[in-house]
Amino acid sequence: MKVKMNVQTAYHGELLRAGKVYDIDEETAKRWIASKIAIEDNER
Repeated sequence: MKVKMNVQTAYHGELLRAGKVYDIDEETAKRWIASKIAIEDNER
């Protein structure tokens, strides 16, 4: 699932920056969306 990050965070040793789009597994993405860490990216 593609998500656009609202904050900068580390995930599996990789730095994910705010404002960029990343492909994350669906379970993690749903948790991040629920906690406002990221938003779902439907544009791509």
